[in-house]
Amino acid sequence: AMNDIGDYIGSNIEISWLPNLDDLMKGYARNFRPGIGGPPVNVALAIEVASIDHISEVNMEYTMTVFLHQSWRDDRLSYNHTNETLGLDSRFVDKLWLPDTFIVNAKSAWFHDVTVENKLIRLQPDGVILYSIRITSTVACDMDLSKYPMDEQECMLDLESYGYSSEDIVYHWSENQEEIHGLDKLQLAQFTITNYQFTTEIMNFKSAGQFPRLSLHFHLRRNRGVYIIQSYVPSILLVAMSWVSFWISQSAVPARVSLGITTVLTMTTLMVSARSSLPRASAIKALDVYFWICYVFVFAALVEYAFAHFNADYMKKQKNKIKARRQSAEINVKNAIVLFSLSIAGVNQELAISNRQHRIPRSLPGSYGTIEIETGETKQRQVMKLDKKSGLKSLFKPIDADTIDIYARAVFPAAFAAVNVIYWVAYTM
Repeated sequence: AMNDIGDYIGSNIEISWLPNLDDLMKGYARNFRPGIGGPPVNVALAIEVASIDHISEVNMEYTMTVFLHQSWRDDRLSYNHTNETLGLDSRFVDKLWLPDTFIVNAKSAWFHDVTVENKLIRLQPDGVILYSIRITSTVACDMDLSKYPMDEQECMLDLESYGYSSEDIVYHWSENQEEIHGLDKLQLAQFTITNYQFTTEIMNFKSAGQFPRLSLHFHLRRNRGVYIIQSYVPSILLVAMSWVSFWISQSAVPARVSLGITTVLTMTTLMVSARSSLPRASAIKALDVYFWICYVFVFAALVEYAFAHFNADYMKKQKNKIKARRQSAEINVKNAIVLFSLSIAGVNQELAISNRQHRIPRSLPGSYGTIEIETGETKQRQVMKLDKKSGLKSLFKPIDADTIDIYARAVFPAAFAAVNVIYWVAYTM
């Protein structure tokens, strides 16, 4: 009679070296691990990465498809009449004891079954079993986005026994697992894999005991080119556009105001659109800092025009006030000279009337000349006092609006360049 393997390969010829699986499986209890009651089972693990499909900052996760290879020894399935390794049908897996390996930080996972279940099982004469499966899993990855988009992330794939403690099963990386096949060939849209490493540790649980855990750590560096094109360059251009107003005349109020408001609103739109693809995290990201730097410079350019325009109006009003005061003082001096001329001519009645009208103090007759001279000196002192007050005010007078624009043309670009140097050094070093 043909055994199971003979039936599987569809041969009508008895193959002498094939072991009789019926004999091997007699008394086999798949619910118990190999060597129960004795030393723990040594399970060697190896991973081959097929793809990393999606890395999400919003959900703090990544999706990976891997080939997970597990190897252990089950003496109950050993055969010694041949040295040939036996490849078994994937359905035979249901009859064997398997390590209860699971992905600790997986959010979801599933097997592939096209066109058949993607499982491989091989049996060696000494009872060593090689079990390989293809798994796609969405795995949690805690990300620090404080340096986004100049950030580097470390994601892990943790493998552990779900029910067997270290007394029953011990995991270790396969001796052939010196590197992860397929990982160096991956082309990711937003990241570059810079390094990876394997770790082994024992997890202590008070209620369940110690459990072995194997971890794959891989380091991701974000590709910055797309962010420079989509976020940084437009922000820099908007800031530079706001500086154009410094070369527009102060009298062109609609042009300068509309340019300032347009750049502010465009900067706001750019900030909102960039943040929509990121999680609402409490950490302040590097991109947020740069957006706010640009927003402050754009808004400051608008405020600069408001300040310059206010200074221009204020200076114009002050000049008009000073001009009016000087004209009034000159008229008073001319009136005093006229009064002095009339007194010399001896027109006493007119002088008395003029003195009462201009509130010149009376004096004894014969001292008219003294009165008029003192009156003229008084008017001159008033003009001198007015000039002194104007001189004091000139020390604290507002800067000319055109001068403010000239200063802004140099100060704004220099300040923005200095802030950029500090920013890029702080977030890239």
